[in-house]
Amino acid sequence: MESDTTIRRIKPYGTQTNVLQEQNDSQGQCGNNGCSDLKRKPDVNLYLLREGVAAFLVAVFIFVLWGLVQLSLQQLVIGKSTGEFNAVRARRHLERITSVGPRPVGSHENEVLTVEYLLEQIEHVRSESAAGPHRLTVDVQRPTGSFSIDFLGGFTSYYDRVSNIAVRLEPKTGAQHFMLANCHFDSVANSPGASDDAVSCAVMLEVLHSLANLTTPLRHGVIFLFNGAEENVLQASHGFITQHPWAQQVRAFINLEAAGVGGKEVVFQTGPENPWLVQAYVHAAKHPFASVVGQEVFQSGVIPSDTDFRIYRDFGNIPGIDLAFIENGFIYHTKYDTADRILTDSIQRAGDNILAVLKHLAMSEELADSSAYRHGNMVFFDLLGMVVVAYPARVGAILNYMTAAATFVYLGKKAALPPTWVGGRYVRELAYATGVVVLSWLVTLLTVLIVALLVSLSGRSMFWYSHFYASICLYGSAATGKMVLIHTLAKNLYYGGVRRLDLGELYFDVSLLLWCCALVYLSQLGLCSAYVPMLMVAFPLATKLLLASEFRHRGASVKYSVLYMLGLALPYVHFMFLIWVVFEIFTPILGRSGSEIPPDIVLATLVTLATIFLSSFFLHFVYLVRSTKWILAALGSVFIVMVLLVSSGLLFPYSADPAGPRPKRVFIQHTTRTFHSLDGQVESTDSGLWVNSFDYTGMQHVTPHIPELNDSIRTQCRQDRPFCGFPWFLPIKFLVKKDWYLPAPEVSPKSPVQFQLISKEPTNWGTVRMAFQVKGPSHMSLYLMPHRGASLSSWSFGDGNPQYHLAGEYFIFYSHGLDAPAWNFWFEIQPPRERDPDGPEGMVTVAISSHYFFGEDQRTPQLDAMLLRFPAWTFASTWSSTYHMYRY
Repeated sequence: MESDTTIRRIKPYGTQTNVLQEQNDSQGQCGNNGCSDLKRKPDVNLYLLREGVAAFLVAVFIFVLWGLVQLSLQQLVIGKSTGEFNAVRARRHLERITSVGPRPVGSHENEVLTVEYLLEQIEHVRSESAAGPHRLTVDVQRPTGSFSIDFLGGFTSYYDRVSNIAVRLEPKTGAQHFMLANCHFDSVANSPGASDDAVSCAVMLEVLHSLANLTTPLRHGVIFLFNGAEENVLQASHGFITQHPWAQQVRAFINLEAAGVGGKEVVFQTGPENPWLVQAYVHAAKHPFASVVGQEVFQSGVIPSDTDFRIYRDFGNIPGIDLAFIENGFIYHTKYDTADRILTDSIQRAGDNILAVLKHLAMSEELADSSAYRHGNMVFFDLLGMVVVAYPARVGAILNYMTAAATFVYLGKKAALPPTWVGGRYVRELAYATGVVVLSWLVTLLTVLIVALLVSLSGRSMFWYSHFYASICLYGSAATGKMVLIHTLAKNLYYGGVRRLDLGELYFDVSLLLWCCALVYLSQLGLCSAYVPMLMVAFPLATKLLLASEFRHRGASVKYSVLYMLGLALPYVHFMFLIWVVFEIFTPILGRSGSEIPPDIVLATLVTLATIFLSSFFLHFVYLVRSTKWILAALGSVFIVMVLLVSSGLLFPYSADPAGPRPKRVFIQHTTRTFHSLDGQVESTDSGLWVNSFDYTGMQHVTPHIPELNDSIRTQCRQDRPFCGFPWFLPIKFLVKKDWYLPAPEVSPKSPVQFQLISKEPTNWGTVRMAFQVKGPSHMSLYLMPHRGASLSSWSFGDGNPQYHLAGEYFIFYSHGLDAPAWNFWFEIQPPRERDPDGPEGMVTVAISSHYFFGEDQRTPQLDAMLLRFPAWTFASTWSSTYHMYRY
């Protein structure tokens, strides 16, 4: 009768019986009486790796590939420029646009100064190219409209007379089909917005100059849209694509955006479908940089952001390409986003790419009949920025399933070996080993999350914000050490006496099987990102087969290990690039993701997953080395040192270093709140400085500098008031639940909001129709909260169907440009059948907040005094506001 530990007596999986001399010795001792039933002697150390050599080889492999990734990211422009795009002239545009300072919608800087400069430069291009084969038409659009969007939990946007500058470039003989190139010249308040998105508009001005002066006429036209209201939740692009007459001729678009400052601009969204757009980019771009993984992650909603891409896709039904700068997101939307931080080489690179792709598309046949090329998606990814691989998704599916089939054939051959070659035992032991690996992952993740939780509870959260590699040292050493420990225990306690080469072979097969399962699963979901596990299966499998003879005769030699790593280099270097993208995007986002998401939990999870993925095809080395005690000692030492450093508080999260600032983001509003009762009388009023911390640490690091800003003045959400009774600029109260309210004198804006109920009439279908008129600053937020039992049935916004926020309330964001009339709107509400005794009186609560982002009403003496007290490592976005609440 066989015991459950039969694997301790099995022969190597698919290897020759003469791998080691000990096998001959065993045959001499037991003859042919079933040597497999005897416990094997341990492997001869000659065929195992020394512990130090194994650790050295893996460390060198990881560091060299990481160095290649970093080197490729530094190579912005490879080779000499063609001279078609002038980055120096584009930089002058950038510096001129940002010289006026922040450009929020409605401000003189945005609506007048920037518009005048852009028109002046466009007119210069028109006069310079007048004798050429193209004509240039300019139209300044001031659209008004509204739409609903499911971003940030769902809300409605209303805009009035925002600014668009549309430039139509076409052959003098005319054109019927057009490419659209889009940028936005507005910025958030308190930021000069160099990367987001003035540099894109500067690039577009120079691309326009180059295309207009071509001596050969374009086959199709190009519309350059300089839109002036993107930061107000994509309003100007909606106004263009739904209202401008030129929009009907747009067949595809390129959108230029930013989630960081400088570096390489990456293609992170394409489509929907229309693989010809990706092919055009791959064929034409001078310095391609693209990833379908980024596209699928971004479109999943994991990243709390959006671009004009969504508007053109959803409201215009137009396919496109979305490009963005992603590096150094720590200073995105801050005062540090200045022109001097954007390298001229970054501008040159972006200009070369945009110009080449636009020219290619404007000359293409596909643009004239893009619907004929619509079907299907593309798998696309670049290798260290040197070459982009792109192929249709259907081809990718074939490659994926072929790779999976080859893997199952490889594993199946081992499972089908005759009894003297293990036979059915292989399947069982493969299942056991898979269980050990999965268990090691779960235990490792749980262990690292416990460490991250303790860090958060001890008040040391975000220690890595200015010291990123500290998180790798703490969480990475914990993850690596835990996995090595678990497999060392398995090797010594469960697999004691089993030939190490057998175990190494077995655990390599486990990694192959798990990656293959991921490949099949993602392929079944139809995700183009399945190419990643395809690479992580195909290359290790091919490498293992090619090195089978070396492993059979020499075991885990240094030569075998080096050749094995070389075979893994390509998929691993690409995978490490994807890991870089993840950390480059998510690490800064964790500094502005609100007070409710523990960032250390998120980052620790990412570090652990990266460790698990990177270690997958090195896991079997634990079974091929003679010992792991020094590896465990080294990892443990690193972990202990990092624990001491983190506990001591030496790793401060934030930095005001001009070369690389890592500011803590804070919003401060000086606000006055007025609450009205059902009869219209003022029920209560108060004023104060309302402080929002946009990261998890709250005010713990600020309180020593401003003692009165402590947890004793933390606010509580009033559920009977719309959005807790505070003037939220965007519907993000579900992300920021920790805020502070410090009493201060009343705000007295020179342009106060005027809110009036115009009419309140019952309808024939049982609802009550209420109409309002509002006159106020360029940014206002309207909140509607039907009481229990009541419901909104229709309104004057969007498509007429009310879209509520996550909490069941309604949020309408309003902005206007210059000379906008009063804002008129209405809604119909179904009254409750009976009054809720525990709720407020009436059927609906309406609140309006006004936000003064610029001009003389933006700042108050109290705001300025408070701003001076904040430490240099903070970035405080400040403005004044009011909040008026009414019950009906």
